[in-house]
Amino acid sequence: MVREMFKRANIGYSMTLRFPWDRVYKLALDKPGYGVFSTTRLPEREKLFKWVGPVGSYDWIMLARGDSPITLTSLEQAKNYRIGAYKGDAIGERLNAMGLNPILMLRDRDNVKKLDNGQIDLWAVGDPVGRYLAKLEGVSGFKTALRFNSAELYLAVNKSTPDDVVARLQKALDQMRAEGWVDAVKARYQ
Repeated sequence: MVREMFKRANIGYSMTLRFPWDRVYKLALDKPGYGVFSTTRLPEREKLFKWVGPVGSYDWIMLARGDSPITLTSLEQAKNYRIGAYKGDAIGERLNAMGLNPILMLRDRDNVKKLDNGQIDLWAVGDPVGRYLAKLEGVSGFKTALRFNSAELYLAVNKSTPDDVVARLQKALDQMRAEGWVDAVKARYQ
């Protein structure tokens, strides 16, 4: 989606997908010309970046193994379990702030194996991202133990990014959405 936005806006870029999210987030925060995709637009982050989006939305969920007896009706109940989350991600940050103390991984895909192997009881992740990552790892059968928030995702770019660049990217995204391009991409990950 980001590649298509930049292409349509006629803006050159390079993209690196191999770094941990936390590192890319800090680069986007500190270095001109950097951005991070995808990012939850939280009140505490609002003034840190310029924003393009929303590029999508997702639910925050707790996944459990399919054979797990765990079912939750509140986050308070999750305090009794070992929870895995992605370091630097809004979900993990929120759980830390609530005192749930998740086990934070540099790569969210590692949580798939930890949950599957019983090293964690729950995985706090976005939906459909968690199911997609599990599929990439060849794991199936996880169940949703709790759905606890919804959020919109954005491309967050360094504050020094010229306003006209942000406007061109937003215009390209709006055009992609109007054409049905965004919905078609999202459907591939469901």
